[in-house]
Amino acid sequence: MGLLQGEVEGWAPDLNGFGQSPPPRDGDYSPLGHAKAAAQFIEEELGGRPVHLFGNSLGGAAALQLAARRPDLVHTLTLISPALPDIRPTRTNILLPVMAIPGLGESLSTKTAKMDVATRVQTTYKTCFADPTCVPEQRFEEAVEAATAYGALPYATDAFLQSLRGLLKTYLDTGRRRPWKLAELVECKTLLIYGRQDQLVNAHGALKSTQHFKHAQVIVIEDSAHVSQLEHPNIVAEAWIKRFC
Repeated sequence: MGLLQGEVEGWAPDLNGFGQSPPPRDGDYSPLGHAKAAAQFIEEELGGRPVHLFGNSLGGAAALQLAARRPDLVHTLTLISPALPDIRPTRTNILLPVMAIPGLGESLSTKTAKMDVATRVQTTYKTCFADPTCVPEQRFEEAVEAATAYGALPYATDAFLQSLRGLLKTYLDTGRRRPWKLAELVECKTLLIYGRQDQLVNAHGALKSTQHFKHAQVIVIEDSAHVSQLEHPNIVAEAWIKRFC
């Protein structure tokens, strides 16, 4: 966001139930539910003007829903390691379906919550970054503080598990509104960025993206993992400027 300040006015709303946003009133944690919340934000806070939409991971799945279903609100689409259906598991994401099992997911989440917060944050960094040492100490301390505050919220576990279950449900969808079919409906220019060392989203999805998005440019960053916008912000910003400016 900082690197693109000269190009766009940036907003970073939390998904419902995450960060400082309360749970959705209707309890819908699916990617479509999150997309509807984003649409409401654009309409109410930004006057309904079409935006340059960015989405990472689960946010990427929600951004796809929004771009396909509400093209009037999306000027361009940028997806970074989007959580879209892929039958090829990685060493890490193969555990996510286990977490989604009712009862078992709650039990595992309870055990995880008892871990030291700093250890949990460090584990997240090791999962999401190709090189966790690139994270400045100040950012690590801020993440621990944020994780501590969020973990104290009564709905934190439910938000995570219901969002995970809602996401994985789209992986099993065989209808005409399944994610890859929605990708074919996206008419705006699209930029997709994958990390070769991503433990959660298989970088092979880059090839599949070119087969479904009509107006896509796809980039794979060799020494990046799940959060290229944090790990290699300069590369992401430069790619965005070249694509859309």
